[in-house]
Amino acid sequence: MAVGTAVDWREGLDAGDLSSEALTRASFDRIRALDVQLHAVLATDEARSLELARRADARLRAGERTPVLGLPIVLKDNLHWSGVQVSCGSRVLDGYRAPYDATVVARLLAAGAVPVAKANLDEFAMGSSGEYSAFEPARNPWDTSRVPGGSSSGSVVAVAAGYAPLALGSDTGGSVRLPASFCNVTALRPTYGVLSRYGLTAMASSLDQVGPIAPSAGDLALALGVMVGKDPLDSTSVDLPGAERLAALRPRSLKGLRIGLPREYFGEGLEAEARGVLDTALRVFADQGAEIREIGLPHTRYAIDTYYLICTSEVSSNLSRFDGVRFGPRAAGGSLREMISDSRDQGLGAEVKRRILLGTFCLSKGYYDAFYLKALKARTLITRDFLQAFEQVDLLAAPVSPGTAFPFGTKTDDPLAMYLADAFTVTAPLAGLPCLAMPAGFASGLPVGIQLIGSALSDVMLLETAQAFQTLTRHHLAEPPLPAPLPA
Repeated sequence: MAVGTAVDWREGLDAGDLSSEALTRASFDRIRALDVQLHAVLATDEARSLELARRADARLRAGERTPVLGLPIVLKDNLHWSGVQVSCGSRVLDGYRAPYDATVVARLLAAGAVPVAKANLDEFAMGSSGEYSAFEPARNPWDTSRVPGGSSSGSVVAVAAGYAPLALGSDTGGSVRLPASFCNVTALRPTYGVLSRYGLTAMASSLDQVGPIAPSAGDLALALGVMVGKDPLDSTSVDLPGAERLAALRPRSLKGLRIGLPREYFGEGLEAEARGVLDTALRVFADQGAEIREIGLPHTRYAIDTYYLICTSEVSSNLSRFDGVRFGPRAAGGSLREMISDSRDQGLGAEVKRRILLGTFCLSKGYYDAFYLKALKARTLITRDFLQAFEQVDLLAAPVSPGTAFPFGTKTDDPLAMYLADAFTVTAPLAGLPCLAMPAGFASGLPVGIQLIGSALSDVMLLETAQAFQTLTRHHLAEPPLPAPLPA
């Protein structure tokens, strides 16, 4: 079975030329052939997936149609799928199985999607490279010596390598967009609240969002349209205006579209070759009549500090529940305090511990006002910058990353350098805004992504704009030089 897009397979399933069972079997064949080298998958339940595929085929034969009916999909392993493991890429949850479905997973299942795998990730979604998984890290299919990006490493690699045409990740400060840029796929971080967080293991609750991943904007729209809608189980959830346009996404006209280029994103730190790719991509918009102008987001210089102060503070609170009492393995012996301390010490990795310690410090007496409260004030200023920018332009275009995927091990000994990889992706989440990353071209044979940032609840417009760009370019159609399957 050839690798295809969700839109391609949707047409084939509806016409009766394809079956969900055949597509699902092909997904497992590809996982078996490639994942011994790519390490994108942490768990599967093949029998259950095939049964779901057979049910989808029965619904198709009965004349039922939904945007995702019969389509294989991969789920990041911090999302709950009832009965299947939820490891969050951590040893501290060893043996834990989800007792319920996340809302987004339940909506996909109801619409007939077929989950085929739980995907690898940086431990508890804390990482920009994919290297912080407690298990073998996922590999970039374009060059397996380089990182795939994180934290949704396995979900993005699964799409790039053709395991499935759709995947779900989560994005707190760039976790679907960075790997999408590094692996040449398309990913959306929706407006905060557009997708329910119920059943997504919390990292930083005011920043976390579920994010769909696919080869193209049209594919993303199929999954997003099924998952949106207010959820009574998530008090932050909101309805998405224009969601009815997602099932049959159409490219928008680029003529007269006002695109802002934040000067703070195109200066020092952006690699020259990546800048050249972005300039070429921007000319595509300009050639179609878009108006491109430079704008300022002056408080961007505070974004990394603000993000990591808020994020680590929320991490400290959210991860206190993983104590050996209710979830995962428990350290033996000693007092209750010693058991909790030993369980956390043995079960959590170095990066997670680092962020818990930083967050606990920020929230501690005598430092709360100096760090956390000040970060909240800076967040307000960053949000105000965006509000003022969208009075002048319709959307912003920016790099996703300072450069292309970097080799394994080059930043793990320098946490600050790793955090700076998020320099272009953390600002919009602080303001709760939608952002889309899509392929823009290649630098020295490696993918480079471009990021579109919209005002709150402009998600459909971003997808329609990306669809227009992708009808004019072919970068997103390029396939990686996948490693040859190992001999049986």
